[in-house]
Amino acid sequence: MARKVLLTLCCAVLLVHGIAAQETFRFQYQVGDKYRILSQVDQSVTIDGQFLQQNHTLNRIAVEVTEVQDGAGLIQFDYQHSNRATSRQGVYESGEVFHSEFWRDPRGTYRIDPKYLVPPTQNIPLFPERAVEEGGSWAATGTEVYDLPAILNVPGVLRVDVPVQYEYLGMREWKGSSYPTISIRYNVFYRPTGGNGNPMYPVLISGYSHQTMYWNPDIGQPKGYEEEYTFVFVVAGGSTIVFEGTASSELILSKRLDRSAVKDAIEKDLKDLGVKDAGVSTDERGVTITLDNIQFPPDSAVLIPSEQDKLRRIAEILKKYPDRDILITGHTALAGTAEGRQRLSEERAASVGRFLLDQGVRDPDRLLYKGMGAREPVADNSTEAGMRKNRRVEITIMEN
Repeated sequence: MARKVLLTLCCAVLLVHGIAAQETFRFQYQVGDKYRILSQVDQSVTIDGQFLQQNHTLNRIAVEVTEVQDGAGLIQFDYQHSNRATSRQGVYESGEVFHSEFWRDPRGTYRIDPKYLVPPTQNIPLFPERAVEEGGSWAATGTEVYDLPAILNVPGVLRVDVPVQYEYLGMREWKGSSYPTISIRYNVFYRPTGGNGNPMYPVLISGYSHQTMYWNPDIGQPKGYEEEYTFVFVVAGGSTIVFEGTASSELILSKRLDRSAVKDAIEKDLKDLGVKDAGVSTDERGVTITLDNIQFPPDSAVLIPSEQDKLRRIAEILKKYPDRDILITGHTALAGTAEGRQRLSEERAASVGRFLLDQGVRDPDRLLYKGMGAREPVADNSTEAGMRKNRRVEITIMEN
């Protein structure tokens, strides 16, 4: 089960009234507000007490407010869940992007079409009507959304209301700064019905989430959160599956990328550094450096020395844009099987990503890879020259 970001960190503004010991919390929205949230999750999974797997995941969320009515905001929400696969040298693989949109009012209540499965936590936090003193508490009802195909590989979606307890903790230190801080705690105990006899369908869901949320009044938005959780699924076949772990997230603001200026600057840098077989292009994702005919031994993802030297020079270029995430995309020529091409493109992209991480270009949560096999050719695969161009790696400085 992909453990969630506090996905309710959407375009919130904390309004502070009165003395520091008393706060009034309200969500506010402005058309055009944009930001992103990064969350890292470390989770273990056991079945009937036997260890199954350890998951390290990265959740990336892009948020935009597109409309405001009566104080409520219409949120466009793009959620990407990525895995750090050990078979890919510890680099996060770029995952599928799930889109959602919903209204949220000043106190935090959602209005969302049931067809959307993200955010998986809704109506949390819900703020009280009154101001809250340090040490003050309140209660409200939140909702957990369980996407059963993703969690247990069975059909169905469950939406479970949970009683949530809140406490305003006052000002607390987090990552070197002090923020107004809220404790959020809830327990789940729910007996689903249905399942049509599927032995993996849940018959009991129980567990808890303990979260600490930090707010930044200087930027008028939540800064991040930390969480500990355990969720237990008892399935119809009698097995007990336990998901247990920790999570944290941080909201990150960034200015829009001047793609044209960055493209011109990188083209000059590539020329000055003597990097051959490289081009630069732009699209809605950002600015992409394309390395044509990147060299690996046959059917291998091991970078040869000449390619390592080329990537060292490119690493110096990438370090000039530290606020931008990076996506590495691998492509192959049309040779071998589709499965083999896909695997090789993924392994080569991850190899490039690992090398760039070793050069200190980014932290691991700021760089992703994906493989495209031979599905996006840029030249004719019937010629050797065309195959060399199709055998490429793209390094994209992301718009974020």
